[in-house]
Amino acid sequence: MNAARLPVLVLSLALWLAWSGCTAGSTPVLASNPTIPESASSAVLRPGDSLTVVLQGIPDPSTNSVQIDDQGLISLPFIGSTKAAEVSTSDLSRAIRAEYLNRRFYTAIDVSVSIAERFIYVGGEVARPGRVVWTPDLTASKAIQAAGGFSLYAKENAVNLTRDSRSYPVDINLAQRRPSEDPRLLPGDSLQVSRSAF
Repeated sequence: MNAARLPVLVLSLALWLAWSGCTAGSTPVLASNPTIPESASSAVLRPGDSLTVVLQGIPDPSTNSVQIDDQGLISLPFIGSTKAAEVSTSDLSRAIRAEYLNRRFYTAIDVSVSIAERFIYVGGEVARPGRVVWTPDLTASKAIQAAGGFSLYAKENAVNLTRDSRSYPVDINLAQRRPSEDPRLLPGDSLQVSRSAF
């Protein structure tokens, strides 16, 4: 081999190795977060919703603050438990009115139902696990921030979002980098942050 060509070959080899090392350690193309069906409408009442039920046009009008329990029920004066989940506030108002009239507690009654507060739940490796007040613009990454952010050992790329008894893995790091990958939450959703193995 020509001695004059040796430095050129060594330099070429060094450049190739450096380039190979850079591309081998580069970050792979990120995957997308799953598409989470929005089958449940935010207009439909869900367990955990806090409601204000106003009974008027009767001798003993009242304002009742109630919360829909895990079975989807609320409790009201005289009629007791009433199904409240999976209907709209207007449907629930009509059902309560019909119940009072059919059971002959009153001959006339006006009922109005409004939502006081709605929540989602954040658990696991966050600073403040618990309920977060739902707003129409609440996303998975915003809910984590509202819960105080991740703890030191949180597995940020595998947060479990549960909706309508189905679970979906969500990468919050990806959601923060790409807002289009940050799923919008619905009332009653829950986020569970796992503990990292490291």
